[in-house]
Amino acid sequence: MTTTSQATTTTPRPTLAVGDTAPPVEHRLTRTDLVQYAGASGDLNPMHHDEPKAQAAGMPSVFGHGMLSMGIVGRALTDWVSVAALRRFEVRFTTQSWPGDTLTTRLTVTEVRDDEDGARVAEVDCRLVNQDDADVIAGTALVELA
Repeated sequence: MTTTSQATTTTPRPTLAVGDTAPPVEHRLTRTDLVQYAGASGDLNPMHHDEPKAQAAGMPSVFGHGMLSMGIVGRALTDWVSVAALRRFEVRFTTQSWPGDTLTTRLTVTEVRDDEDGARVAEVDCRLVNQDDADVIAGTALVELA
């Protein structure tokens, strides 16, 4: 999934360098999170909230929505660099998350360059890992710099 936005010139841009990291955001996933996200998003797939149906489908339990995981990373990213500075955000859903998992964001600047339009930008490696250090989300973002 890819989300694209155009940054405005009125919002201050971050100053970042290769190797900079955002403060990690940690979230312990609960069944309540899954039900709240299902209601807010309209994604009422029973695999995310109905234990017997999830188990009948061969799952050990209900599991987290991929877009909920993406939202955790997206929120950490925009809290760090601002919504206005975000030009691109794309991820791959790499493994499922389960109630009780502790999810932690990892955002690291991997490149700073001049974009084709002359703007200074940073590539950010975006990850959400579980308590076993396995990627739940792996992706990148492009951020416009000051």
